[in-house]
Amino acid sequence: MERQSEISGYMDPGGKNVTLIYILYLVSLLVGLTALIGVVFAYINRGKGVTWADSHYTYQIRTFWIGMLYSLISVLLMFVFIGVLMLIAVAVWAIVRCIKGLQLASRGEPVPNPETWMF
Repeated sequence: MERQSEISGYMDPGGKNVTLIYILYLVSLLVGLTALIGVVFAYINRGKGVTWADSHYTYQIRTFWIGMLYSLISVLLMFVFIGVLMLIAVAVWAIVRCIKGLQLASRGEPVPNPETWMF
């Protein structure tokens, strides 16, 4: 019974769920599909938790969609080789955003500007 409550803690809005979503995003750089699961969790839990967690959910949702936009542009530009470099830049951008978010979440702090396109 204790294990089930521990697992449900990761599904409930709040710090554990925010951390789980960042980890899903990082794993998606290798697996791909886990980012989709993460953004679904972010959409489901946004507006249900504490204020600082909501800023992370907004940041995570924007990370997903901005990353998808630039990944698509990168794939289209693969024909002129610059797409490979752009794809690497998108991966670095996503890693930096996730690590920044994980650091803030571990301290229970909100994202200062969750609407930003950068970090």
